[in-house]
Order: sequence, then structure tokens, then C-alpha cells
Amino acid sequence: MASMSNYQMKVITGDSGYVLQDVPHLTDYIPNLPTYPNPLRSNPAYSVVKQYFVDMDDSVPQKIVVHKDSQRGVHFRRAGPRQRVYFAPEEVHACIVTCGGLCPGLNTVIREIVHSLDYMYGATRVLGIDGGYRGFFAKNTIPLTPKGVDHIHKRGGTILGTSRGGHDTKKIVDSIQDRGINQVYIIGGDGTQKGAAVIYEEVRKRGLKVVVAGIPKTIDNDIPVIDRSFGFDTAVEEAQRAINAAHVEAESAENGIGVVKLMGRYSGFIAMYATLASRDVDCCLIPESPFYLEGEGGLFEYINKRLKENGHMVIVIAEGAGQELLAEKNEQDASGNKLLQDVGLWISQQIKEHFAKRTKSPITLKYIDPTYMIRAIPSNAADNVYCTLLAQSAVHGAMAGYTGFTSGLVNGRQTYIPFNRITESQNKVVITDRMWARLLSSTNQPSFLGPKEIDEFKKEQGPQTQLLDDARDSGKGTPGKTDTNTNGIKAKALGT
Repeated sequence: MASMSNYQMKVITGDSGYVLQDVPHLTDYIPNLPTYPNPLRSNPAYSVVKQYFVDMDDSVPQKIVVHKDSQRGVHFRRAGPRQRVYFAPEEVHACIVTCGGLCPGLNTVIREIVHSLDYMYGATRVLGIDGGYRGFFAKNTIPLTPKGVDHIHKRGGTILGTSRGGHDTKKIVDSIQDRGINQVYIIGGDGTQKGAAVIYEEVRKRGLKVVVAGIPKTIDNDIPVIDRSFGFDTAVEEAQRAINAAHVEAESAENGIGVVKLMGRYSGFIAMYATLASRDVDCCLIPESPFYLEGEGGLFEYINKRLKENGHMVIVIAEGAGQELLAEKNEQDASGNKLLQDVGLWISQQIKEHFAKRTKSPITLKYIDPTYMIRAIPSNAADNVYCTLLAQSAVHGAMAGYTGFTSGLVNGRQTYIPFNRITESQNKVVITDRMWARLLSSTNQPSFLGPKEIDEFKKEQGPQTQLLDDARDSGKGTPGKTDTNTNGIKAKALGT
């Protein structure tokens, strides 16, 4: 049984609690569209493939850890090529736009969309939109060819340019319509995907044969549902260089302290994984886990303890950590994100002042902020492969007539996810989860939470069962579930 919960998602139910949260299709609002045999039938690259095409009934479960009596639960449509396509090669007029902040892998995604359209489907007309959303109506377009994009994956940034804000739905769709564009590929984070959803709805309202496909981009890994966002692996790997430098500086001085600030406005995944990968970090501070400086069990006490034991220490702090301890800054950027205080500089100064006033032992503190260096580098091998899969899946979906979707990895399988599932919440570290416990056992740092606060966290996040614990380890989010701790900091449940 199928129902349309809204224009952004179709819900199909089946036996044993099966729920398919399906993406829209052009035929939902344009009946009797002609179809064509998929050109991959005669593509030499696919001649050795045992099964060319994805079965129409294939779906991917969001939750893979189950009990014997569990319901089948939520599924997403499996990505990949279909037997019939809704665009003839000569009919395709595609465009690609990158929005928001920089992230390793942007150029790889651009390259692979262009190559996939040409080499797989014979579609040669592809435009690049210059400078983000406002480029649709305020700037010139850039023609993209396989030869022109062949080596761009070796460069950081985006050859198309990017910007925050600038979203004017009417002007954007007017531009799409005037230029005769019928496939729109939008690369960006949760704010960008919200913009993509609005564009899709306006396209549908006008009855246009235009596919709107999203590729999720956020270096912070804060997009829900998907396993990870591209660029995250590269960011964690590159962060090691900064942590290693901080460790060398700290170890080489008497009472040396190295402080490294990493990205993570609302989610501390980069800081957490970089800490676990490094093994040289003594304390990791993230937005989801409140901490305090003074008093028993506070950060200053722990720093003093580690200096006495080891003679040096390394602190990694995410940019959004501890913002409640700083004077509030009521300003936003063009994307609507709250402007943060520089917590790295602040905490470095606080540590210096504390040890200058209250102890006789001088410290040597070095502060490293590699944020923009990390954002600007090319993607590593793992992210390059991932970007290729995301781009190819998006092209397959667009050619098959699916629209209003984001291409994403769920439990290791490529899927098409409705926009509203991607934009409904943010992925956050759950500090009552085993992954955070692994970090605490690695650094041997205090949790900065008392027994009463820990109990409150557990109550807010529901009963802890073996099923829930195992599911959280898989890194998935519960649809729409957001937990709030006693300090007003929200923590999105990663599992179930």
C-alpha cells in the first residue's frame, strides 16, 4: 500500500512492518512520459556485469541489527541503473552547482557527474553554475566537458566556486526553465539540501520535466541517515598532521600543552575520530559533551594531573564545544548558521591564566588551528571512491526519472533518500553511546558529568538494550529523534 506523506516522500508499506520511504518520480505529476532502453545495455564497461540493472523492488534497510521478532522497519530505495530511462541522451541538459563551505571531494563529484552522463549515457550538455545558488541568476554558466574536468579531482576546493545564501527559488527555477535545463545536481550540506527541496517543489508545482538530485556534502559529518558524508575521511586523516605537530611541541617542552581546534560546529565527529586515530590526545572536547573548567573533576584539575604524570598533554577541541561558557554572539552567517566564538583561543587563554595565577609551575602552550587547511585539500583515496559512487548513483537516479532525492550511503549500500529525511535533523555524537566510551577509555579523560547527569542522559535517550547499543554502533540516526541534555545541548541519537 502506498501513500504520499508530502511532495518530498512517498510511503509504501508491506508485510511484517515493512516501510519504504520512497523518493518522488517524474511520473507522479507528469503522466504518460516516454521511456527509452538504458544505453548501458550496449556499454562495454558493463558487458561483463552479471546483472546490469537494479531490481525495481530492491530496497535497503535503515536498521540492520534486529531481534528475531523485530519488525522489518524503514527502508530506502536502492540506487543504481534501471532498465528504462526517462531521458534520451540528446535530450539531457544538466547543470551542477556547489553551495556552502569548502570540503575535500567537491571537484571529484563534479568530475564524476560529467563523466557518468557522457560515458554511461551519452549525454554531453552539462553546465556548471558559478558561485552557488545565486549563480543561477547573477552569474554566467561554465560549460563542462569530460576533457575539461579530467584532472580537477587532484585539486582542492571547487572549480565552480561556492557561496552561502543567495537562494531565491523563483529566480532559480526561472533560470532553469529559461535555459532548458532538465537535470539539476546540487552539492551541499543540510542547508543546501533544504534549498534543493524547495526548488524541487517549485519545479513540481510548474509541472516541469526537471529532475532535482542532491549529493550530501558536510565535512562535519552532521547529515542524518547516511553512513557518512564525503570529505569526512579526508578531514580526519589531515587532522592527524595538526595533532602530531601539537604532540611534538608539547613533548619537547617542560609542562608543554598542545591545543588543536578542529571543525565541528554542532557535531564533534571529526574531533572524536581524529582523537581515536591519533592516540596522542589526552583530552577531546566536543559540542555534545558539556565541560567545566574550575573545581573538582574540572578541566583544570585534569590538566594539572596529566602534567604531573606525563610532563605534557594534547587537547583537541571542536569549534562548537564550550560555546555556552563564552559570551553569546547573536550573529549569523549567510546560511543562517550562528557565528561562533573562537573557543580554541579562549580556552588557551584560560589555561594560561589559570596556571599563571594558581600554580608555581610555568607551562608552554602552543595553539594550532588547521581548519581552513583541512577544508581546502583534495580528497584522499577513500573519499575519491565514495564521491564516485555518490555521483554515479545520482546520475543513474536522474536518468531513471527519480527526483527530489539525495544520493547517500546507508549500511554500505547506495540509496536514494527523500529530501525531508536528510533535512529533518542533524547527526550528532551520542555521549552515552559506546563510541564515546571508547574515546574516554583511550584518552583516560573524565566525562565531566556527575552520576546524576549521566542518569538524566540515559533517561532522555530511552532504555538501553543490547539491540539499541549495537544499532548505535552502526552510525545511523533514529528518524526525527533528538535528545536534549541538561545544559540545553541537543544530541541526535545515532542508532536504532
